Amino acid sequence: MNRKLSLNYLQLLASEGKSYRDDGSRRRNSRKRRGDMSVNNNSASGQPKLSKNDMNTIRRSQVPQVIDTLWHLRARDMLPAIWFIFNRRGCDAAVQYLEDCNLLDDCEMSEVELALKRFRILYPDALREIAVKGLLKGVAAHHAGCLPIWKSFIEELFQRGLVKVVFATETLAAGINMPARTAVISSLSKRIASGRIQLTSNELLQMAGRAGRRGIDERGHVVLVQTPFEGAEECCKLLFAGVEPLVSQFTASYGMVLNLLAGAKIIRRSNESDNMKALQAGRTLEEARKLVEQSFGNYVGSNVMLAAKEELAKIQKEIEMLTSEISDDAIDRRSRRLLSEAAYKEIADLQEELKAEKRLRTELRRRMELKRFSALKGLLREFENGHLPFLCLQYKDSEGVEHLVPAVYLGKFNSLNSPKLKNMVSSDNSFALNVVSVQTNGDDFEIQDVEPSYYVALGSDNSWYLFTEKWIKTVYKTGFPNVALAQGDALPRETMGLLLDEGDMQWEKLAGSESGGLWCMEGSLETWSWSLNVPVLNSLSEDDEVLHMSQEYHGAVENYKQQRTKVARLKKKIARTEAFKEYKKILDTVKFTEEKIKRLKARSNRLINRIEQIEPSGWKEFLRISNVIHEIRALDINTHVIFPLGETAAAIRGENELWLAMVLRNKILLDLKPAQLAAVCASLVSEGIKVRAWKNNGYIYEPSTTVINVINFLEDQRSSLLQLQEKHEVEITCCLDSQFTGMVEAWASGLTWREMMMDCALDDGDLARLLRRSIDLLVQIPKLPDVDPLLQKNAMAASGVMDRPPISELAG
Repeated sequence: MNRKLSLNYLQLLASEGKSYRDDGSRRRNSRKRRGDMSVNNNSASGQPKLSKNDMNTIRRSQVPQVIDTLWHLRARDMLPAIWFIFNRRGCDAAVQYLEDCNLLDDCEMSEVELALKRFRILYPDALREIAVKGLLKGVAAHHAGCLPIWKSFIEELFQRGLVKVVFATETLAAGINMPARTAVISSLSKRIASGRIQLTSNELLQMAGRAGRRGIDERGHVVLVQTPFEGAEECCKLLFAGVEPLVSQFTASYGMVLNLLAGAKIIRRSNESDNMKALQAGRTLEEARKLVEQSFGNYVGSNVMLAAKEELAKIQKEIEMLTSEISDDAIDRRSRRLLSEAAYKEIADLQEELKAEKRLRTELRRRMELKRFSALKGLLREFENGHLPFLCLQYKDSEGVEHLVPAVYLGKFNSLNSPKLKNMVSSDNSFALNVVSVQTNGDDFEIQDVEPSYYVALGSDNSWYLFTEKWIKTVYKTGFPNVALAQGDALPRETMGLLLDEGDMQWEKLAGSESGGLWCMEGSLETWSWSLNVPVLNSLSEDDEVLHMSQEYHGAVENYKQQRTKVARLKKKIARTEAFKEYKKILDTVKFTEEKIKRLKARSNRLINRIEQIEPSGWKEFLRISNVIHEIRALDINTHVIFPLGETAAAIRGENELWLAMVLRNKILLDLKPAQLAAVCASLVSEGIKVRAWKNNGYIYEPSTTVINVINFLEDQRSSLLQLQEKHEVEITCCLDSQFTGMVEAWASGLTWREMMMDCALDDGDLARLLRRSIDLLVQIPKLPDVDPLLQKNAMAASGVMDRPPISELAG
């Protein structure tokens, strides 16, 4: 990278400009003294560091004008060029900005004028009047807002050398035959709905790859233009980031699943005879899986899985080796080798004593918890039929942050009037408890009934909590009285139990332990008023706590504290021994090794999770989709019998073939006229079409009342399919949008292109794309099986009327 383009160099120049603004000679002498000093060390030369605003100001001063960059390209014989600008408005504005800049000679201009005359005669409606002036100067725009036939015209002129610069969006970077000597990239970032994002290295190299004409240029040139946001450093960083791996775009669809699995049709009598037709059998799921596994995505996934397994084996081997180094025997051997016999014996004896005391401390802590469990069980049992007390739940999230949740206690899960909750906890293995076993020896620590149980509470955050005694920090005396608000009303505990059962039981696990987990589920609008009455913890005093009144629990806490103190004193005694410094080095090495093992185990767990997630590309989605088509009775995946709905869906090309088949088989479409049918078809394929937000207009033809009524009727079917897809975790869009249906209905009714585009809120290219999609769907209808002949006739009529210039296939 040229050092004079670096941020440090610009910063130094700006700093010198501030320091020596009134003394030009000193500034020149400073530059001489600096010589070839590395600009990377300028920040350490004592100069004040510029703020971000100052740097943006400096960068903004470095941004060249479009016309200046263009003249540099022309002077260096770097034309023709494709100039990438990441929005349509910018492309059109650049053409208008260069309308006074002539890049053509008289002969070339005459050829362009002649080509424009021919185009105007053949396709008068497709001519972009706003682009004619720039085209006569040798510049043009090429983006999705232009008509396909106009874009083909620009491409032809560019190939003939009559257009020197084309301003295009990044979509031109692939699939268009427009060879250029130079590719100009206006920015390293682009604006999307959520803000500005940086280009990926693949996107940048894809656009850069347009530079250089095969058989004409020995080399192509790529120019990246300075912007107020990025400079040479960001450019180099992106260029040297390396190419990103190819990602398979293979996805399963309803059409794919139906065509792979479908076998015999639903049994029906033949027209020629009364015998049943026997048709071929469909593929089994295993046969279908083998086909799916031949995708490029599966090939990449297999390589990733192989590499992940090799890496996992290395990590596990290293963990085994490090674990053997920190075993008690290994530490003992090292201590014998480094310490004197007397010192080793003293520390070894103290360490044995410390281990025994730690074991007792662990046991006392466990018994303290069990005493706490026992005390809590008794308290909560007392509240089962009384008032609903407040309590505080305590847990740490995955990042180690502690949370305290005030809540109102509802009851033990199996005592509530909530069949859905009972069934879920009883049947779901993830809610299973590890039973805590207690060895009783007749001493004071004997505890009865310590097996954890699940309870339910409603938090102040309007979330339901399912928990065991492990997660209760404390219980309070105060709470909701379990008294009906009015005569004849249900009791609060019963009311809240019913509200709990209305939920969809989508519980999220917040924390886990050997004594049960803590689960959370979002409440509803009905529970919101109850949660508002749960007080904040600051308003509840220690005097209100019930748990602290348990003397048995306090005794267990005191025993644990005494043992903890005893362990601490013994550690200090070991630290005062003569050979402790040498022994501590051994312990530090062990601690360092333990940390390394911990990091390796975390890495190992990530790899294991990744391996579990890697499956043949698309196979999970394939199975989910097969479940949808089985439940909706499009195909029986067990017998491979395909039903009429499945036959229609298998023959359709579209985003969601099942949804299209459901609509086209609906009898409500039979009452529509051809133009109205075209409008309804447009509502199924209009996804991604947008109005021009920057234009001060909102003119779009409104659809007829009949079309609106049909779309409203179809909305119920769409909701049902979306619910079924959600049930089986299938995410395929079901488009049904009436916003642009009036435009398609108007075109199918015979309106001219000029009438359609007069103050229209859509770009030419967007409207043409919508019309072509609608025509493509209409053309398919006459070829689909099990579709009413009347619908097929109307579809043919509508497509015949709509397929006319300037959007017809012959024109495009």
